Amino acid sequence: MIKIGPAGSSGLGILKGLEHTRQLGLDATEVEFTYGVNMTNELAKQAGELAKKLKIDLSVHAPYYINLASEEKPKIHASITRILQSCERANHLGATHVVFHAAFYGKRTENEVKEMVKDAIIEISDKIKEKKWDVILAPETTGKKSQFSGLDELIDLQKELKRKNVAFCTDFSHLYARECGKIDYDEVFSKLKKSGLKHFHCHFSGIEFTAKGERNHIITTPAFFKPLAEALKKYKLDVTIINESPQPFEDAVMMKNMLK
Repeated sequence: MIKIGPAGSSGLGILKGLEHTRQLGLDATEVEFTYGVNMTNELAKQAGELAKKLKIDLSVHAPYYINLASEEKPKIHASITRILQSCERANHLGATHVVFHAAFYGKRTENEVKEMVKDAIIEISDKIKEKKWDVILAPETTGKKSQFSGLDELIDLQKELKRKNVAFCTDFSHLYARECGKIDYDEVFSKLKKSGLKHFHCHFSGIEFTAKGERNHIITTPAFFKPLAEALKKYKLDVTIINESPQPFEDAVMMKNMLK
């Protein structure tokens, strides 16, 4: 099954945004905590009940201010706290995946960063289990070469951890930008299929990039989506795709119509 929906509510607020999502015939919404976790648990519960009533799947994007491999320990602690706050709201929302950009390489080696991210995710995963929150941690493939990490690293990390509450988020546009405008969907989907996961949480939109990778998200054109649409039809995976363009509702509708 393929479910598609917007990132955020385009200024409508979570409740009206969910209603608009259903009116458009979309199946999912990602709640964006881009600049901080400002939603109360009470509102999260209310939104979760509405989403359940409307049959809309929810996920959460944790704040952007996260670096689990910072050279400053207080920043690592703050990053873990932000992810845990996002997980708490996600649990009240009834959301499944909590997406986050894990780290920057900085002056550290790729392996050093991977081990730091791994240790932090284990700590967060243990806390989620302790709190009995029904959520899944989903570190995201990133669009800049200065960021951890690509798809191979996240699949390896997920396999090494072998935890039910740890998966990953595949952002196809980030992979495209990370490789300066190149993506082999057959290769990507083959890797996803071999990962062992049964459901895949994904992001997509138009994207601008430089030699260093992602610059910013832009409107999604049908021509840019077509290769992904063909791969989705070909591989028949269970996928949720969140559109992160500047007009996520419109572009999500376009994507769903193309898949029909």
